[in-house]
Amino acid sequence: MNQQLSPGVLMAAYAHGIFPMADEDENLLWFSPDPRAVIELERFHVAKTLGQLYRQGRFVLTVNRAFGEVIACCSDRAEGTWISQDIMEAYLRLHRLGHAHSVEAWSEGELAGGLYGLAVGTVFCGESMFHRRRDASKVALVHLVERMRLRGFELLDIQFMTEHLARFGAVEIPRKQYLRRLSDGLERPRRFAD
Repeated sequence: MNQQLSPGVLMAAYAHGIFPMADEDENLLWFSPDPRAVIELERFHVAKTLGQLYRQGRFVLTVNRAFGEVIACCSDRAEGTWISQDIMEAYLRLHRLGHAHSVEAWSEGELAGGLYGLAVGTVFCGESMFHRRRDASKVALVHLVERMRLRGFELLDIQFMTEHLARFGAVEIPRKQYLRRLSDGLERPRRFAD
């Protein structure tokens, strides 16, 4: 086990707003962006057609049913990935300890898309998402936010802004503000899964 990625080190890093990524040579790098991209749950925007798709139940949605497969799919990108083998193994350990979670979207019995991340206090730190079928990862994201609302989470950390997530209402906030909210949330931990 890479000691830099032990569960204790990783959870302490996340509690301070720091997360790891690997470069193309699988060297471990640590980040704490300023500004920080987040989704405020009360401002989460779902396009009308996506909302209809979510309510239709075209995808079967599950939590923590296929964490290993989700992270493997997230790491399998033609353009390259920041998810090294060491990082994948570290998050699998965090999943077994109940800190890392996945949301899966299934279609006809096959994994069509999903996402994974960590529950840290009242913040869910989203790490990565993927899709094999159109809209599968978007539906998984809607399910994630619904679950977060039901369980008393307050903020979805998406780390870096993307055009894709901006459509859902993502905003950038100063790192200092993010760290204050993260610290406040650590005093009121929430359970993402039973």
